[in-house]
Amino acid sequence: MSVSVQEADFDVGAEIAALTAGNVDAGAVASFVGLVRGGTIEAMTLEHYPAMTGKALDDIVAEARQRWELLGVRVIHRVGRLLPGDRIVLVAVASTHRQAAFEACEFIMDYLKTRAPFWKREETAAGGRWVDARDSDDEALRRWAE
Repeated sequence: MSVSVQEADFDVGAEIAALTAGNVDAGAVASFVGLVRGGTIEAMTLEHYPAMTGKALDDIVAEARQRWELLGVRVIHRVGRLLPGDRIVLVAVASTHRQAAFEACEFIMDYLKTRAPFWKREETAAGGRWVDARDSDDEALRRWAE
C-alpha cells in the first residue's frame, strides 16, 4: 500500500507493474487516471498542506482495506501547476477478484475528491478562480455510507 503526493509526473504502466510485481494471487487490477481538462482551462494549480494531506490519503486507503480484501493499492496525487492533458491522479487497486478492485478504486477516488485536502485554482483567459466542491462529488460519496 503506497501513497505519494508529488510534483513529478508518473508512468501508469510502471506503477501498475510495481503494484503487481511478484503477487501471483492478484486476479484483478482496477485503475483510474485523472487528467487536467482543456477547453477553457489553460492551467490548474493544486496546493496542499503536506501533513494533513498525507494523513488523509493514508486514512482513505486504510478504510478501503477494511471494506475489501485488497492485495495492493497505489495512490499518486500531483500538486503544483499542471497543463491540459497532464495527469493529476492515479488510483490503482489489486485484488483477487475484479468486483473488489473496481469498488475499492471507485471508493478511493470518491473519497479523494471530497475528503483529501487539496485546493485547486484554474487559470482561464478570464483570469484565475478557486474551484469549489461539487454537489455531484458529495452525492457520489453518500452511496458509500449505506
